Amino acid sequence: MLWQPEPWEASRLGRFALRLEADYGVDLGRDYEALRTWSLEHLDTFWLEVWRELRLPAAPEPTVALADERLPGAVWFPEVTTNYAEAMLALPGRADDDVVVVSRSQSREERTWTAAELRLDVARVRAGLVSLGVERGDRVAAYAPNVGETLVLLLATASLGAIFCSVAPEFGTQSVVDRLGQIEPRVLLVVDGYRYGDKPVSREAEVAEVLAALPTVTGVIHLPYLDAASTGPAGTASRHTVLWADLHPDLREVVAFESVPFDHPLYVLFSSGTTGLPKPIVHGHGGITLGHAAALALFTDLGPQDRFSWFSTTGWMMWNYLVSGLMVGSTIVLFDGNPAHPSLMAQWELAAETELTYYGTSAPFLMACRKEGLTPGASLDLSRLRGIGSTGAPLPAEGFRWVHEAVSSTAQLGSMSGGTDVCNAFVGATPLTPVWEGEISARLPGIGVEAYAESALGAGDWAPVVGEVGELVVTRPMPSMPVGFWGDEDGSRYHAAYFEEIPDVWRHGDWVTVTSRGSLVITGRSDATLNRGGVRLGTSEFYRVVEELPEVRDSLVVHLEDPAGGAGELVLFVSLAPGVSASEDLPRTIAGVLRRRLSPRHVPDTLQVVRALPRTLSGKKLEVPVKKILRGASPEDVVAAGALDDPSALADIAAYAASRG
Repeated sequence: MLWQPEPWEASRLGRFALRLEADYGVDLGRDYEALRTWSLEHLDTFWLEVWRELRLPAAPEPTVALADERLPGAVWFPEVTTNYAEAMLALPGRADDDVVVVSRSQSREERTWTAAELRLDVARVRAGLVSLGVERGDRVAAYAPNVGETLVLLLATASLGAIFCSVAPEFGTQSVVDRLGQIEPRVLLVVDGYRYGDKPVSREAEVAEVLAALPTVTGVIHLPYLDAASTGPAGTASRHTVLWADLHPDLREVVAFESVPFDHPLYVLFSSGTTGLPKPIVHGHGGITLGHAAALALFTDLGPQDRFSWFSTTGWMMWNYLVSGLMVGSTIVLFDGNPAHPSLMAQWELAAETELTYYGTSAPFLMACRKEGLTPGASLDLSRLRGIGSTGAPLPAEGFRWVHEAVSSTAQLGSMSGGTDVCNAFVGATPLTPVWEGEISARLPGIGVEAYAESALGAGDWAPVVGEVGELVVTRPMPSMPVGFWGDEDGSRYHAAYFEEIPDVWRHGDWVTVTSRGSLVITGRSDATLNRGGVRLGTSEFYRVVEELPEVRDSLVVHLEDPAGGAGELVLFVSLAPGVSASEDLPRTIAGVLRRRLSPRHVPDTLQVVRALPRTLSGKKLEVPVKKILRGASPEDVVAAGALDDPSALADIAAYAASRG
């Protein structure tokens, strides 16, 4: 145990639970599992009280939270209208002259927004969107980085009841068109380029190609970013093009909000696009407002006293999660650039300089810091840091230990898991649960997570299990489940994505173990499991061992099953650490450590050294697409190059697949 909770009175979630006890005559015994169980047994009451606790905008005041519990097809807050932007700009606990947004960048000087400046900027951009013809239900997109202006555009769009979508400028032309072409935006925010570390990257040619492929775009907003003197993309004579600064610069009116139903579309997020055309996942105003407010105010205990940051680009759902910090009054710190420039210490220096109280990042980043032997807590003042978040991949016990020993022995390490599909977490840390090495602390209140396994009664008979690996499923509706997929009028794509494999529950696609104490261990994607001779391992367990070796920079493993029932073939790809060359000893070294720490059956049959391994822009490994390529699929058919952080990394995989015949 690395961290223990304080008494319930010390956190907002604890005080909320004590109020539930008093109001509903229930004795929870200051036991977290009792609170979680009560929340699921009284799901309607729980989420209704969360809405009231957080004082979210609603007309009329809600009396019913969950009117229909079907999965899929749940109906939340049927009588309520609300607006996400209104909830965000309430900025509880903040004065007009308080700085609420800090925008750090490697492309320009730091910029900040006070509460008053943010509200005024949103009103100004809102008026600009109206002048460009944007109405309720129209789509407004951003091909822009994680900066304050992108946030302002989101809030201005939401205030109108229009629908927002963002793609990171790192995305290539085809990836942008694959996404935005599905939702047909009316207005597009673009930048001229960006700086990644000390490398300038122009995006002028890509912007021109994107606009040429999106005929529905009638208005272009240009934000000079790489070059402050940039005047806008070429070839837009037929479209209304305006500089960001010229969007009603003299406006001084108060921002207005279009009140919309709970499930009115707020924004569209896209799946990674590594297994075909990216899924356009539609999230609603009410679900995101309630889901994010609960996650941040109650489960993470953030409020007006906090400074909150999570490293993300605008193409990852953690950006949407981060900016919602405004909804609980926290100051949010945005960062755009290379997080490892000039070294991995740069992000910890950012945390110290901006006096963060909560810093979130990815598990691979934390493990990379550990591998380099960094000790940020010894050289920087991180005393204000009371929480460190980790997601994007399972964080092994060694990563927990490194954070505790090298960063902060007092900060709560919040490992969490969820995804783009719900734009939130299913499981994570809470102020009322301990942190155990290598384990996600808890299933969150009001979210019915179980590990499901097929019983001995036969295929198709599923039941929850404790202490053994099962499919991560959600058995009850949660507010931020998607409204649906864009263009999926009959809901068939949505149903097939989550509800086809196991009827009546949401199947997420991860392997998870629920421990006897209520914590969880996620061991990788269930569609990328390594099952050799009946010994089943999640890929995260494999990587934990291989990437501990100093010679290995990155790794990716796939199991090619034998249709005849044999052991199949285990193929391991590795990229080597700087200065390391492939040697005859490397296969023996890797085989030895895997045999000792995992099992003899999980020694790879084939080891292939490659220059780099393909990952998505949010850092996820491409196990399933690589497996399909090794099975004979064309790389172009299984993954869009623009969805990768290094498109050329797929070339070595494809060449190896071709050499196998």
